[in-house]
Amino acid sequence: MSRNRGTLLTCCVLAAAPLFAQPPNDDCGSAALLCAQQAVAGDNTGATGWPGFCPGTANVLWYTFTTNSQGGTVDITVSGIDCPAVAGMDNELSVVVLSGDGSCLPGSFTAASVCLQDSNDFTLTTPALPASTQYWVIVAGVANNGAVIPAQCDFTIMSGGPGADIVNVDLDAGPDVQIAEGESVQLNATGCTTCDWSPSSGLSGDQIPDPIASPTETTTYTLTADVNGCTYEDYVLVEVRRLINPSNTITPNGDGINDTWEISGIGDYPSCEVVIYDRWGQKVFNDTGYRTPFDGTRNGKELPVATYYWYIDLKQLKGRSAPYTGSLTIIR
Repeated sequence: MSRNRGTLLTCCVLAAAPLFAQPPNDDCGSAALLCAQQAVAGDNTGATGWPGFCPGTANVLWYTFTTNSQGGTVDITVSGIDCPAVAGMDNELSVVVLSGDGSCLPGSFTAASVCLQDSNDFTLTTPALPASTQYWVIVAGVANNGAVIPAQCDFTIMSGGPGADIVNVDLDAGPDVQIAEGESVQLNATGCTTCDWSPSSGLSGDQIPDPIASPTETTTYTLTADVNGCTYEDYVLVEVRRLINPSNTITPNGDGINDTWEISGIGDYPSCEVVIYDRWGQKVFNDTGYRTPFDGTRNGKELPVATYYWYIDLKQLKGRSAPYTGSLTIIR
């Protein structure tokens, strides 16, 4: 019974094989683009065309990549190999990197790496490759260890490494920066002429490499650009530091601790305006330059325990930050 079921399974799988769509990248002319650090799903089931460049391989899929401007070793990682259980079929895939002149003629290719194969996740690392040069990668099914059918499997392929990586090599959003509220900084992206920044808020332009950034709060800007036909992203953090840092509580009980309202950094703004209101909107304190710290009194009389609301305008000579607002609680 077991033999009959096995025979039937093999029969049915083989009969159904023509139903599989031919992969679009099973020839050199339609090689799929490998973008650094971006995984691509593949399936060499039904692939036709040239036999594999590695011994005992067939059902070839083609990929291509271009090394970055510095060159170096390139890692080709094949993972998630998933092969159906078909009698007589292997479960290993093979990878090799080829150099060529772009003509896609069979005699135009030479191996730029060794052949590497496995049924589990594996990574092929090439020798150091020259910069800005196109290469091809072929993934093929293996037929060995007594198997008569080359493996036809799902898998994932990804390129990376010193010679392939683009972000922080050929595309860079620039270093993270800190600015004070009301200040601006010029971003300096490299590697793109048509750049796309997001969000666009706080930028003098979102399609140029060097916009002026004036965010009102700490913002991470994303740079998106195309390099060698691939789309990449890099990020720059513009951290906005508060110019002043008011406390939110005072305890004016005469013990010399927290008896007055401390506003860290306020001394740098001698023209600032500081106003405090009670819950009904009546002004209980107003000072320019904050020369006399608020001590919880009005006209020499203690204000009741409550929450009050304040407004501070720094009135900066250079740059401008939005007025500060917040609450202050008196506790006795």
